[in-house]
Amino acid sequence: MYTQIQQVIEVLDINSISQERKAVLQPLIDYVQEKVSTSKKTRLNFICTHNSRRSHLGQVWAQTMAAYYAIDIDSYSGGTEATALFIAAKNTLENVGFQIQKVSETSNPVYAIKYAENAPPIIGFSKTFDNAFNPSSEFGAVLTCSQADEGCPFIAGAEKRIPVTYEDPKAFDNSPDQEKMYSERSIQIATEMKYVFSNIQ
Repeated sequence: MYTQIQQVIEVLDINSISQERKAVLQPLIDYVQEKVSTSKKTRLNFICTHNSRRSHLGQVWAQTMAAYYAIDIDSYSGGTEATALFIAAKNTLENVGFQIQKVSETSNPVYAIKYAENAPPIIGFSKTFDNAFNPSSEFGAVLTCSQADEGCPFIAGAEKRIPVTYEDPKAFDNSPDQEKMYSERSIQIATEMKYVFSNIQ
């Protein structure tokens, strides 16, 4: 794992997570633990409305934390509609040490996001949750925004539906607080994913 990312992970304080929030995260812990305990592949699909911010941060941090704790998962993301991975979310990840390469120049670019020199990149681009790139069965659907939770009453193929919602940093786009608020949201998601995967036996 890249040194800068490892250093970020090491200082994340899981004791800062409230008991109320830990209760929200427990179904995700239980789902991953059940998969690990039965030696089945863990697949997580982080779902938000536009698959542009929170769902990507969830996907990237879950894959990274799983690698940090040597837990084998495949992490994905999707939306109820496709837009593009928002540039501020990409920049936020780069600021903490992720190596990101744009591999296609379109209105919905594809990014290769690396957390370690010898690990395969996480592929980041905006897509619907049922896109062929994502698993069609045997996955946990992690709802990162309340609109997606309400707007997706049924997610085909999902074994479990797990709402873990976050405030949208989009509210601060093009404001003086944009960078700060994206960083805060990223660190919150990273801290919670650290808590989740640190609890897997």
